[in-house]
Amino acid sequence: MFQLAHISDPHLAPLPSPRFIDLLGKRFFGYMSWHRRRKVIHQRRVLSALAVDLAEVRPHHLAITGDICNISLPAEFENGLDWLNTLGRPDSISVIPGNHDAYVSMPWDQSLGLWADYMSSDSVDGGEPVSARNFDDFPYVRICGPLAIIGVSSAVPVSIIKASGRVGPRQLVDLEALLAELGARDLFRVVLIHHPPFETGVSWRKRLEDLDGFQGVLGRVGAELVLHGHIHKFSFERIAGARGYVPVIGVPAASATSDRAACLAHYHVYDIERDQNRWRVTVRVRGLSPLKDEFEATDEYSFLAPL
Repeated sequence: MFQLAHISDPHLAPLPSPRFIDLLGKRFFGYMSWHRRRKVIHQRRVLSALAVDLAEVRPHHLAITGDICNISLPAEFENGLDWLNTLGRPDSISVIPGNHDAYVSMPWDQSLGLWADYMSSDSVDGGEPVSARNFDDFPYVRICGPLAIIGVSSAVPVSIIKASGRVGPRQLVDLEALLAELGARDLFRVVLIHHPPFETGVSWRKRLEDLDGFQGVLGRVGAELVLHGHIHKFSFERIAGARGYVPVIGVPAASATSDRAACLAHYHVYDIERDQNRWRVTVRVRGLSPLKDEFEATDEYSFLAPL
């Protein structure tokens, strides 16, 4: 049995002090939003409690589906690297960016490039892993025992009023080829994407713009599981796949506290094992206790994939 943990949207606090020039454009509005509302919701002490719980649960691998940053300040990417290093080795953690990690255009080496080792791609023929080298090095794939983890980037800078995402035609072509090859190897394919690849409960300004293209890829070649973030709440949807429905699951923000959050901080641990010609997935839900800064078991359910 393989254990995969999934957290999303940590929104690391505190926000670094920006220079005046840093707040020109979209960052100004994000800065105001942080100080009016979001800094009450996203608390570093919650992430500290999460790290303690992860160390006790000891999953085989950890997936983080974006929004480590808040307004993409250079110092946020440096802080993000420091935080990732406290959670574990790069080969045990897979990261994809979210819209807050691409809030504005930034040079690769000052932004996502700092996390490149957490976005490395394994050679499907057994060669050495290769770290991401630029914004075009998505999707990546990691082979973890019976799992193939495919990291997709939907993070692109967009206008002030939007928080939408886009995968893009090149990534979609590469994703389809990867899923087909990995499916032929009978691996449990987990796709990581920040923006939810469905319409239910997602406003137009936060949606995945090429949703039809992404769903079309799954319809042709399938996957066993899609994990996302972005909406800061639980979700369980399904997308038609090549051999049945693909489960699509999201989790609340990993640092969320206070009654102003959509949901308190939670994360999932997926226990994945073969069940004849399908896969049994047991989802263990762990959440922040409303009474103390500790995570605890809150729910558990299971399903067979494909659905």
